[in-house]
Amino acid sequence: MQQKHSDLRKDTKNCWWYSFFDTWGPLALTVLFYAGIRIFIGEARYIPSGSMLPGLKVNDRLIVEKLSLRKRSPFRGEIVVFNSPYSFDKKLISDRKKQLPSKFQCSLITFPLISWIPTLSDRACDAYIKRVIAVEGDRLLISGKGEIALNGRSINEPYVEHFCPSKFKFNLCPAMSTTVPKGHVFVLGDNRANSWDSRFWPGGGFLPHKEIIGKATWRFWPFSRFGKLD
Repeated sequence: MQQKHSDLRKDTKNCWWYSFFDTWGPLALTVLFYAGIRIFIGEARYIPSGSMLPGLKVNDRLIVEKLSLRKRSPFRGEIVVFNSPYSFDKKLISDRKKQLPSKFQCSLITFPLISWIPTLSDRACDAYIKRVIAVEGDRLLISGKGEIALNGRSINEPYVEHFCPSKFKFNLCPAMSTTVPKGHVFVLGDNRANSWDSRFWPGGGFLPHKEIIGKATWRFWPFSRFGKLD
């Protein structure tokens, strides 16, 4: 009789486990599968601001591919998505009033559904999208309008329509001259008049390769502008 009671407890325990796994197992596996793809292969992102106008508009949905830039350095002209300057710029980090979140914490904060909870947000966990203008070793000259001279030659940028206005006495866009250090790139928004990019980061303005999440490759929404990004 005691053996039967023991078998019954085992059967009850097994039934509970199988029931739990049947209910939550597929969901857990789906989340793990999605997380694996998101971390190692690619993910969907949306454009929250007008810093890349006119090519990328607010609320455009993009595919960010993560494999190619693990094997090589970024090229000039590529559109990249990267970690917030608030997570790597030394001056911005020193101005924080609370501890910098870990990468694991940021991955949780930015996970779909969780990212909709405003009280959990931290701008150090945000992602930015800009265009690579110069790579390591490049000599870069930027005018007050946001026009580029690279290694002594003026650069034609057909993707830029909104340069900084020059009719005002005080131009908000800084003119600057710099050389990109090893392991870094210099990035700008296509909307030169309204983009917080390498020109303005207080800790130096260069984006480390290791902070790049991936390369923006495809726009999948809105469907009327579906296609590969230049």
